[in-house]
Amino acid sequence: MDAEITVLPLLQMASGDPLLLQQYRFIGAHSGKVVYLQANLHGAEIAGNSVIHRLLTYLNTLAETALHGEIRLVPACNPIGVNTRAHNFASGRFNPYDGYDWNRIFWDWEQEHHGAKAFAKKHLESDRATIQQTYRQFIWQHFEAELDALKSPMGVPVHQRYRTGLQQLALDADIVIDLHSSSNQGLVYTYYFRDRAPSIPYFDLDFAILLDQFDGNAFDEAFINPWLELEKAFAALGRSLRFDVEAWTLELGTGMKMDAQAIERGVNGILNYLRQQQVLQDGEAIFHHSVPLTRASQLTKYYATAGGFVQRRVAIGTWVQSGEMLYELLCLNKTGQLPHTITVTAQQAGLVYDLSTSEAVSEGEYVLGVMVPDE
Repeated sequence: MDAEITVLPLLQMASGDPLLLQQYRFIGAHSGKVVYLQANLHGAEIAGNSVIHRLLTYLNTLAETALHGEIRLVPACNPIGVNTRAHNFASGRFNPYDGYDWNRIFWDWEQEHHGAKAFAKKHLESDRATIQQTYRQFIWQHFEAELDALKSPMGVPVHQRYRTGLQQLALDADIVIDLHSSSNQGLVYTYYFRDRAPSIPYFDLDFAILLDQFDGNAFDEAFINPWLELEKAFAALGRSLRFDVEAWTLELGTGMKMDAQAIERGVNGILNYLRQQQVLQDGEAIFHHSVPLTRASQLTKYYATAGGFVQRRVAIGTWVQSGEMLYELLCLNKTGQLPHTITVTAQQAGLVYDLSTSEAVSEGEYVLGVMVPDE
């Protein structure tokens, strides 16, 4: 099966050079779900590009009859971010033009228009398939105003031009998978949304985080939030509906690294999940072991209580008990005294899932993160 390859313009730089995206599109012989995958939205989080390359290679070997629906793949989806450098270090998490986090800028129809309740009342007696199709069209009609804004003689800011071009590729999808990694040192896990937990074991992850509180207009949140709010609106009217729409952010190991093990797990997990979703019909989906679940509100981040140098820090992936040492901070001073150390202990039991890259920290800088599992 060959991919349809499309080069998509984003914006033109001051030098006259264009910034472009390239989308690879596989269309199956049978109708089915539309799946959108992208990688490298944050500049230092590069492992997803290798995952997409591996998926491209695999899909090229399949017959069209093995694909039910459509798969769209966009590597290096943020060319500004991936090319942002400070000496030899990639950063690219924040837009250098306005300071916004590249993954907190996306257009959310429900957040702007608050129309889910009115839509649910109007379509209370419709069947689920009709509701899903009509709502998708409704969102797209409003998104056309975002597209029209790009033609304004007044212009629009960089972040708006970028987000509109990227969201246009995924707005009509049924499944969105956004490939990230830690900007520091991280494990392999996913963020998920309400009522979508049954699919988690097919990814074969270290753990999963329910986004029980939104962190802003992230790509996956902006995509699925209108659907979650519509489900909530129907529930308030006495009708239980769960739409066949899912969004995932997969975190694939450490930033600035093509972590071979994380990439392998990402590829195998995505293919297995697509089999479970009946998108790929090339084998049976494997139900892997259940993984620990937590919520975004239960993630605990530790920040340096003084300036110094981190030493004797626990390894990533360590389960700690309350009161156990997490790290030691070697603190210098300018008071004529000898250096001293501060021992920082876990305030709750949990899994150390993320470590800062730098072990030299000023007071208030991030040191590590602990995931507290659901009971």
